[in-house]
Amino acid sequence: MTLLRSARFPAIVLLAAAALGLVIANSPLGPAADEVQHAYLGIPGVFELSVGHWIADGLLAVFFFVVAVELQFELTSGQLNSARKALQPAIAAFGGVIVPIGIYLIFALGTESARGWPIPTATDIAFALGVLAVFGKGLPPALRIFLLALAILDDIVGIIFIAVLFTTDVNYGLLGLAALLVVAFGLLSRQLDTRARVPIIVALVILAIATWVLVYLSGVHATIAGVALGLAMAQQPALRVRHTLEPWVNVIVLPLFALNAALVPIPQVSPSELTPAFWGVLVALPVGKIIGIGVFGWLSLRVGHRGQAPALTIGDLLAAGALGGIGFTVSLLLSELAFSTHPELRDEATLGVLAGSMISLVLAGLLVSWRARHFRRHPVQAEAS
Repeated sequence: MTLLRSARFPAIVLLAAAALGLVIANSPLGPAADEVQHAYLGIPGVFELSVGHWIADGLLAVFFFVVAVELQFELTSGQLNSARKALQPAIAAFGGVIVPIGIYLIFALGTESARGWPIPTATDIAFALGVLAVFGKGLPPALRIFLLALAILDDIVGIIFIAVLFTTDVNYGLLGLAALLVVAFGLLSRQLDTRARVPIIVALVILAIATWVLVYLSGVHATIAGVALGLAMAQQPALRVRHTLEPWVNVIVLPLFALNAALVPIPQVSPSELTPAFWGVLVALPVGKIIGIGVFGWLSLRVGHRGQAPALTIGDLLAAGALGGIGFTVSLLLSELAFSTHPELRDEATLGVLAGSMISLVLAGLLVSWRARHFRRHPVQAEAS
């Protein structure tokens, strides 16, 4: 179980699953995989989803629940529990959102691809932490905290985009009922330390499933149910549940989603025939994140540091920007949502996410290694940070 919870493991498995998906989709097994992906499962005539949607809407809600528990902790007890702590990474995260959007729209504005502008805004926490674990030995605590806060804030932006931009024909009655169930879930979770532990756990599971179904039927993307439940649950029980779910999310949920999202045939066209959906994401993830986080992060260092040296340098911020360009999980989901009615654009955007994230992964490995070597050679600077 220790391996399944390590920072390196999910990044390695995600990468392997995505590579496997690409290989399968572009092999003789591709048509069979497509049939499985679009096969429907559920109660006929009552509630059915395709295998692909069970993964993207169902299993991924568990991942978002785990993310939301971490968000709740950081916002109440962790690195983002005050405006002072959150200000600098928030400014850097803002730059890491608007600059990639701007770069993407340079390629896509005025075309059907323009609707994919949210895709390059996300950062994959699992990958970012994996790169830090592999290459970041010796990095100072200040840089690690900044990177974690940055990735968490990026996740908040991604969640907001999913909730606001990709919601259509909302049934407010069902959504209101789901909200009531979330409140009941939160209140009941605060009774878990009583003697009726097992019945309460059963009731919580039923409430969680019912909330997910209602959110899905309301027209809001079903992963938002996981976010709402994770934020509503009492903190200590939520952290215990997160600890229990984490290995399963790392070994089943995220790899299955990566495999499912990467089942994309590589277009047999020349580079000049690829659409802006591909080129915009490919450039916006590595370049936009480095410029946005680097420039706005540098500006953020000027906030609250009058009369004292900033804890981070421009080199640290460039490493953070490269890590931010590893979009992967949330970017893949945003690709599916943005181009749900345009499968060819969705496939090209997915390839852009995979390629752009790989470029960022390589850059991040190099830059994080460089900064880690620097701080290992100058331990006094690391301690001062």
